Amino acid sequence: MESLAATCKQTAIGGMERFLRTLSFVPEDKTTWSPAPTAKNALQIAAHTAVTAGFFAQLIRDGKFPSGDMQEMFGAMAAAEAAVTNRQAAIDLLKKNTDAIVAALDAATPELIGKMLPTPFGSEMPMAFFMNLPGVHAQVHGSQIDYLQTCWGDMDPHMG
Repeated sequence: MESLAATCKQTAIGGMERFLRTLSFVPEDKTTWSPAPTAKNALQIAAHTAVTAGFFAQLIRDGKFPSGDMQEMFGAMAAAEAAVTNRQAAIDLLKKNTDAIVAALDAATPELIGKMLPTPFGSEMPMAFFMNLPGVHAQVHGSQIDYLQTCWGDMDPHMG
């Protein structure tokens, strides 16, 4: 169980680092650029990644979803994302919330790690899945930033 928590910590930190490295190549004048009216820009993706990291930290720390109502949960997250209005705020929040994820994983007991969590989606899922999700989530959204970069002609890989 301890090795699972250690692996999840490494994945969360690695995902954050990859996301921030990719984000660092977004020119200031492209931070709020979007390829379509309905597509998120880099700042919105960064805000979402940072806020959701805080959600993951709370879920792992508390061993339950903060709300049983999906609309309420996503509404609160959307409001928190909208409050992130610049790149540095998103970076700071992602670092802070990743630290909180690491702390929650450090405190995870074998009972918590083995727990099945009822979800607002109407099913139960293993806590181990949610422990691994923060790093995967940050990696996936880093790929969205990679895509935006290709839209303005930046074809260089910024992963390493």
